[in-house]
Formats: sequence, C-alpha cells, structure tokens
Amino acid sequence: MKQTVYDILKGKFLIADDAMKNWRMLLFLSFLAIIMIASSHNAESKVHEIARLNNEVRELRTQFVDGRTELMQLKMESSVIEKMTKKGIKRPTKPPQKIIVIE
Repeated sequence: MKQTVYDILKGKFLIADDAMKNWRMLLFLSFLAIIMIASSHNAESKVHEIARLNNEVRELRTQFVDGRTELMQLKMESSVIEKMTKKGIKRPTKPPQKIIVIE
C-alpha cells in the first residue's frame, strides 16, 4: 500500500506501459474541470448582473414615486393659484361662458 502511494505521488502511473489510458482519463477530467469552472463563473456573473439590475430598479422606482408626488403637489388647485398670483394672473370672478356652434 505504501509503495502504491509513493508510485502515485512520483507519477509512475503516467510513464508506465499502459499510461495512455491514464493520460486520456486525466485529459478528460481536466476538460470537465475547465467546463465546470467556466460554468460557475458564468453563473456568478449573472448573479452579480441580477443584483445590479435589482438595485437599479429600486432606484428608478424611488425616482418615479418622487416624481409622482411632486406632480400631485403641482396639480393641486391651491398650488396653481399661488403660482398664477405671483405672475399677476388672478382668478376670474364670473364663470366661463359656453360657446355653442350651430351648423
């Protein structure tokens, strides 16, 4: 048992007479390891991309809510009246007249 462990550590299984099948297996295992590493790297990069996009979505949602709140404040009648009085435009005292077009 001790001798076989030493033979494996020294690499004798790679230079023995039947070493060709060992080399094929090592190349196959190395190829599988490279594919596994590439696959995990690809999956990890996608996870980072998803996290970045989720942060961007949260930020855009916050901007949307802020913009909607500001728009609601600007649309309020009191806000419009205040801005118009600053420009010198007053509220009319009589209601508008309807124009009816008869053909």
